[in-house]
Formats: sequence, structure tokens, C-alpha cells
Amino acid sequence: MTIHLEQYQSGQYQKGYEYRYFLPSSINDEWVWQTPQINLLLEKAAVKLGELNSFARLVPNADLFIQLHVTKEAVVSSRIEGTQTNMREAVLPESEILPEHRNDWREVQNYTQALNQAISDLQTLPLSSRLLKQTHATLLQSVRSEYKTPGEFRTSQNWIGGHSLADAAFIPPHHQHVNELMGDLEHFLHNHDIHVPALIRIAIAHYQFETIHPFLDGNGRIGRLLITLFLVSEGILDKPLLYLSSYFEKNKGLYYDNLMVVREKNDMLQWLKYFLVGVEQTATLAVSTLSNIIALKVRLEQGLQLKLGRRAVSAQRLLNALFIQPATSVETVQKICDISYKAANELVAQMRAHGILQEITGQTRNRVFIFAEYLEIFDN
Repeated sequence: MTIHLEQYQSGQYQKGYEYRYFLPSSINDEWVWQTPQINLLLEKAAVKLGELNSFARLVPNADLFIQLHVTKEAVVSSRIEGTQTNMREAVLPESEILPEHRNDWREVQNYTQALNQAISDLQTLPLSSRLLKQTHATLLQSVRSEYKTPGEFRTSQNWIGGHSLADAAFIPPHHQHVNELMGDLEHFLHNHDIHVPALIRIAIAHYQFETIHPFLDGNGRIGRLLITLFLVSEGILDKPLLYLSSYFEKNKGLYYDNLMVVREKNDMLQWLKYFLVGVEQTATLAVSTLSNIIALKVRLEQGLQLKLGRRAVSAQRLLNALFIQPATSVETVQKICDISYKAANELVAQMRAHGILQEITGQTRNRVFIFAEYLEIFDN
């Protein structure tokens, strides 16, 4: 059977106990369309994605910069769910976080760990329910939602919006359908007998995942992570450098509306347009971010050679470390550069004098320094 996009039926409402839930149609089939605009948007998105991947391949030591991309995604994706942690807080140790902010900070750290682990797991596991469950277990470990069956699909009804099933904005399918629907989604992602372009495939899969809402909590974060994992697993991106959370967060209402319009009006066409524009814009922004990082690195390295003399080698080693973790201390610098505490303290003082490091604690002991100019690139 072939699914014609313009005639697509998204599913139907079914009766539960004193509520109605939405049961989505299966998606594992050939998809075709008559709307030329989809082809144009698909081409534009694919070109920009290709540019990002090519650019990342040409960047020396690209792995230096990936961790802060991951941190930015963790901050933004978690912020969509209501956390308040910002980029500066996210790179600090827990001891520097105000007690009232620590729960949010831990949510972001868990997301970072979950994302890094999922990317690593792709080397030995296919993108699958098993991998998503493992990622979910890490996401919910020792945080506010740790009682919501981490690492397991739900065995009870959940809802989106409102305070109960009675006033919910949307009620996903009954839990008895979750395994079958997730199996269909997984097969769709890996079905080589159908000829659906990768970006169309993951756009549909993301919609379907959010509609199934297979976990009791964390669905939004796992669903957004699914996009990046798919692009990496398919070899479309060599490095995990594209995240749509910032695009979705820019107008959260529009994101949720475009998901709902599929369920309520069968309008998958509108969702695909929105998604493809997001890929194009986000890939363009990612190239710009990488360009700014490279320019910053070149400028600072040239300055270090001119201004730090015999400490230039240690300074270069420290700078590389700061691109991975842009918060540090004198003790950490001592370990990174394998130098004495006194030499590390002097190196930090020089890096501060040249505007590379900024002290943020206002203390004389246990000071923390951040690579502020680098963080600003991501904040922008």
C-alpha cells in the first residue's frame, strides 16, 4: 500500500475509560506526494545539510567543538520542557550552582550524558526502541521524574497539557498500542524497500514519536534527539552538529500547533514544510556557528604565540581543553598542562589578562573561570 500525502489519514479517536485517546495510523509504507513545494524545500534542506557536513569535515579538530553543541542542545531541549538552566550554568560544576537551580542543572547534565551515550551506542546498536530506552534511562536517572519508569515504555495512560485526562490538550494512544506503534516506527526508519527521502522519513518519524508519546516523561527530549541520531546513523552527518530544538523553541506554540494540525486535520503536508524549513535554517546557523568558532580559535592561537612566549605551549593545550569544557579552575589547569600549581596560576592570570578567561566566583579561593567569548557564540 502507498500513502498519498495529500490524502493521508492521521488516525482516529478511540474511547478509553471516561476519555478519548488518539490512535495514529501506521507509517511504515511508501509515501508519495503531488505538491512540488515539498520537493523544493527538501532540496534546499538537503543542500544546507550537505554544506554543514562538508564544512565539519574540513574543520581541523572538529571534535573539540562538538561537546558545546551537545551542551547547547541539552540546555535548549530541556528549556522547552520548563527548565531554567542557561549555557553558563550548564558548564559549571554542581558546587557552583545555587541550590534552587540544581534540579534543573541535573536535568541538563543528564540530557548531555544521554545524548553522548546514544551517539556512542550507535557504533554497536541500530537506532531502535532498545537504544531509545537506554537513552531514556540515563535521561531520567536521579532527577525529578526518576519514578516515571526510566528506560521503559509506559504501561499506563499519559496526556499532554492540562492537569488530568479531563482537561488534557491531547491524549496519546492507550498504552496497549505503544509497542506495536513503536515497532512500526522502527521498521519505517530502517525499511529499505520503500523510497522515502531521509529528511521526509525522520520528519514523519518525529511527528509519530511525539504522537505515540511512549514514555511517561521525557518524550519531547527523546523525540528531538531522535532526529539527530537518525541523521548520524544514516551517515547524513558525520558528527552530531544539527539540533532542531532551538528552531522549535523559537516559537513553541507554532511547533505544537504544527504537530496538532496533523492529528486534527490530517495535514502532514504542513508539518513537513515546517520541518524542512527548520532543517535548512538550523543547518545554515550551524555553519555560521562553526565559522565563528574557527575564527575565534585562529585569532586566539595567533595571540598566544605572540604574547605568551615560553608559556605558549601550555596555553595552547589549555585553549584546546577550553573548547571542550569552557569552565575551569587553577587545579584543573595544573592537571591539563601537567605543570606546577604556581605555573598554572600564572598561566590563568595571563589568560585573564588577554581576555580569554573570566573569573566568575569573586572569591580568592576555589575560583572558577569561564571561556566567556566562546560561550557567547552559542548564546547568540
